Amino acid sequence: MKKVLFATTALVATAGVAAADVTFGGYGRFGILYNEANVGNETNITSRFRLQIDATAESDGGVTFGARVRIQQNNSDGTPSAAAAAAGATSAPAGTGINGVRFFARSGGLEVGVGNIYGALEFMPGMYPIDLGLTGLGYEYTAYQFGADAYSSGGNGAAGSNGVEVMYSMGDLSFHVSASDFNDRIAAHVAYSWNGWTFALGAQDSNSATDTELAASVSGTFGPVDVTLAYADNGTNGDHITLAGRFDVGAATNVEVYVADADNFANASYGVDFNHDLGGGTSLRGGIASLSSDNIRADLGVRFNF
Repeated sequence: MKKVLFATTALVATAGVAAADVTFGGYGRFGILYNEANVGNETNITSRFRLQIDATAESDGGVTFGARVRIQQNNSDGTPSAAAAAAGATSAPAGTGINGVRFFARSGGLEVGVGNIYGALEFMPGMYPIDLGLTGLGYEYTAYQFGADAYSSGGNGAAGSNGVEVMYSMGDLSFHVSASDFNDRIAAHVAYSWNGWTFALGAQDSNSATDTELAASVSGTFGPVDVTLAYADNGTNGDHITLAGRFDVGAATNVEVYVADADNFANASYGVDFNHDLGGGTSLRGGIASLSSDNIRADLGVRFNF
């Protein structure tokens, strides 16, 4: 990540400022994506550019205040959804722009966030055990299946519905509580790391029958493999369970695999990928997944972090 400091000007102009800085970072990715469901147009170019901006300032008392925003565009931005296309739409709003802001105040192990919050279940260990291929390939290995508040890269997220969260960590123990006006959600998780393993338990109350109610995960290293077992009770969508693993193949390459099943899946979902480090923050990535709809997706491309 690249850092641009504005502390000098701030210190000259304003007495009492301890430190202030703005940090830029993100990634770009491009390649090809195969989606069996797009009959007649199965293979297409896929791309994403994400620029993340983090701005912080520290008070004399040692409290850090800050904000995070993202500018992101996917090649699919501007393409109408299937439902919109069926209704006659030929274009959709472009995705480029600044998303909803997450503001925070942090001191020691305590952090309070408002706006476009992370969300207690989205941020819970084990909910993203792997990052399959170049594009995620459906994310059916994410046990809570997005039935909770989450940080939105392309929209307002909970910033549009009064999102607030409190995070606290103390050694190997951490807590996270979040709430928003969206579905009147209140969620929390607790996580504990012990002897190389991380155990997490989360719960949520909301007024939506399809929102996640309970989640649990355990992750650690078993021999040469990093493994995660995750479970979620997703309300009327039923139970969802995922087993995922990652292991090295040589010094610069790793392989990830998963299998997931859920009450609302027609079929079990499974996939495999590879990630090859090219050095300098660049990597070659690709994967293939058989989704619960029995649809095959596959991708291959390059990602570069900056």
